[in-house]
Amino acid sequence: MDPHAPPAPDTSTKSRRSTQGHARGATRHTVHTARAAHTPPSMHTVRGTCRVHGVRAARVVLSIALVAATAVAGTVGAAPPRPALARPVAPSPPPPPRPGPTRHVVTADDGHPLTVWEKRPAAPRRTILLLHGRTWSALPDFDLQVPGRHASLMDALVARGYAVYALDARGYGATPRDSSGWLTPDRAAADVITAARWIAKTSGVAGPPVLFGWSFGSITAQLAAQRAPDAASALVLFGHFTFPAPQPPDTSYAPPPRAATTAAAAGEDFITPAATDPAVRDAYVRAALQAQPIKPDWRHLDQFNALDPAAVHVPTLEIMGERDPISARVPEGEALFFGRLGTGDREFVVLPGVDHAAFLENQEPRFVEALVDFLDRPHAQPAPPSP
Repeated sequence: MDPHAPPAPDTSTKSRRSTQGHARGATRHTVHTARAAHTPPSMHTVRGTCRVHGVRAARVVLSIALVAATAVAGTVGAAPPRPALARPVAPSPPPPPRPGPTRHVVTADDGHPLTVWEKRPAAPRRTILLLHGRTWSALPDFDLQVPGRHASLMDALVARGYAVYALDARGYGATPRDSSGWLTPDRAAADVITAARWIAKTSGVAGPPVLFGWSFGSITAQLAAQRAPDAASALVLFGHFTFPAPQPPDTSYAPPPRAATTAAAAGEDFITPAATDPAVRDAYVRAALQAQPIKPDWRHLDQFNALDPAAVHVPTLEIMGERDPISARVPEGEALFFGRLGTGDREFVVLPGVDHAAFLENQEPRFVEALVDFLDRPHAQPAPPSP
């Protein structure tokens, strides 16, 4: 398993509750509240949603909904769910060959070169920045090419009209380590902010990008969104996790170990055989090892102690695989995290029968649907620029 976790308004003046069926067997619990026109804007509560794709994980919805209902002042309880009319997901034809991504080199605030990969449609309508996890780099994670299969999240989002960017963090893929040999949470978050602002400036698409983080990338994205809310139009967290306890200070001065990566580690996230195409898994292992023969090294993980869901004020979607052992490290941890988010414009989606690699497994169409559905709906106004 990829060791992503370290050891150990509505303008009416009345509230309404609604539960609506979602396409493809999803159950959605939505809470809307509104206040009188004279209420200060800061008091408006927008949307809090919990949704489960399929029925096998329905038990998760109740705990999430209860936490969210008690954590957000002014919200009301969601109505009991009712079965949604499911419609089958039609199989997609094999994808045609696609051109490779464009490589950009972006200069960080300390002068270090950062590689950002890009794919875009002819007329993009929005931008998104994808952030990989702790061990493997951007292209194996997000632009995996498997003949006759849909395995590239970048391609799937380009087909939906997004200009898609993926950052190789320091020491990953095509971005070299810096002179320290280490990567830290503060440094990683600062580089994300640099890349996001570069995208907003150069993409030709209005507004900042969405920040999408997978596993370690999700907590890095959260840290970046806390520190620079103007650099993100929304936050999407997949494989997010809660630390079991605050991380102790890192006082070691040992050199980075630079351990070799292994095929076993590259395939460890695929723990659900029924959801995994062996051809995709094998292609991922080959691509991951080729792009990342040496494992990057992190230190000062205590900098992640600054993570605070109450400090997140951009629209936020969390997606979790039902069988994801990383997100489940702390019982009820993600339910509590979701309930404490500082934004009321949020949604939690559980995908049944998949794990920490859901968008590379057979739920990829539903994963993309959930992501795009959230991003395409109207949202609260973005936060003002940081001082």
